Amino acid sequence: MRRILRDLKILILANLWIVPVLAALVGALFYFVAPPPPMHARMATGAPGGGYHAFAERLRDELALQGFELELVPSQGSRDNLAKLGQGAVELALVQSGQELTLDDEQRDRLSGLGVMYREPLWLFTGADVKFERLADLRELRLAIGSQDSGTQAVTAALLAANRIEAADYPERWQQIGGSRAADALTAGELDAAFFVGPAENALIQRLATEPGLRLVSLRRTEAYLARLPYLSRLEVGEGMLDMAQNTPDQDIVTLGPVATLVAGESFHPSLTPLILEAARTVLKNGSLLDPAGSYPARPPLSLRTLDEAEYYYDKGLPILQRYLPFRIASLADRYIILAIPLLVLLFPLFKAIGPIYQWRIRARIYRWYKHLREIDQQLYKGSLNGDIGAEIARLEKLEDELARVEVPLSYSSELYELHMHLRYMIERLHAVQRRRAIAAAQ
Repeated sequence: MRRILRDLKILILANLWIVPVLAALVGALFYFVAPPPPMHARMATGAPGGGYHAFAERLRDELALQGFELELVPSQGSRDNLAKLGQGAVELALVQSGQELTLDDEQRDRLSGLGVMYREPLWLFTGADVKFERLADLRELRLAIGSQDSGTQAVTAALLAANRIEAADYPERWQQIGGSRAADALTAGELDAAFFVGPAENALIQRLATEPGLRLVSLRRTEAYLARLPYLSRLEVGEGMLDMAQNTPDQDIVTLGPVATLVAGESFHPSLTPLILEAARTVLKNGSLLDPAGSYPARPPLSLRTLDEAEYYYDKGLPILQRYLPFRIASLADRYIILAIPLLVLLFPLFKAIGPIYQWRIRARIYRWYKHLREIDQQLYKGSLNGDIGAEIARLEKLEDELARVEVPLSYSSELYELHMHLRYMIERLHAVQRRRAIAAAQ
């Protein structure tokens, strides 16, 4: 064991040169590696109490379990969310599909779609006695079309425009209000009908569904609308789906609606994509009244650029390391593994050179003694060895003593012993020369 430890010590000492080389390579790795993704982001959520805000709160709580902080930033709706993304005020926002089409190509290219989170039905509630067949019937009604610049108004305006109806033509009967304000006016009888956009579970929608004086009506000609407005989707709502006690709706109906899309701005770190989408999948795993379990998140609309990380997630799921490790550790490992590959490529020839260099270093300990022996041998051969031979013998005997303290691995001992023999041989030769000179001097 002592011999093994000594050989190991010699091996380490003979290759100390590799320490600064490795330090330089590892230092370069840490210098050039991209910094880890931030564990904080801001998300525009719409008004408190709305569907967007409720979803964002659940997403925030789920991300907090991974140590990620999602800061919720209230807004006035989808258009305001797009504006905040463009200004860099937030990294994420929920946006109603179709709203991105209001941007020019340059503005839209700066955004990325992470995925569709859920469908947002358009609900048209009317008074119980109001007669409604088609959107054209709304011309004679007191109607709430959604607050200005809201997602509700954007959808209703698109549907009305498809019928060549402009809200501006009915300023006395149609009002630009939405949310709780429109709901209060409708239940108080100040309006005949009102449009709302939001999930079936939304508190406001549930409130309206329980009002006995209101009726949820069906939209007809949905295929014609979808052909003109492809960012909308068709939704079938079964009888009693919203409220079974009040039987709302009182028959199977069909409606339309956009989808809530999670959109990222330029300041969003792409490496956060799988973390955000997996948290959203957990939040949405049980589905909703209208969305089957496991349906969302889904690929974003084609009108938005999709991040490569999102494409990978939808094709293959979470990156391998993130399936088994916390996000922070997995993302660091991913980044260092990628940069470690070229490091290993550099280290392979480096370690391959250790053997020959080690062999050269050990033999150099032995062979450096031969230089002096060779010089003496040549002088003896040429007869040019002058001076005090006794001093030369003393010098070689001193070298012999030093050589006895040289440590080499066991595998190189034969070469060391050969040097001992050659050194002793040279000393004996010098003694012979010394004796001959002494005899010659005595004669």
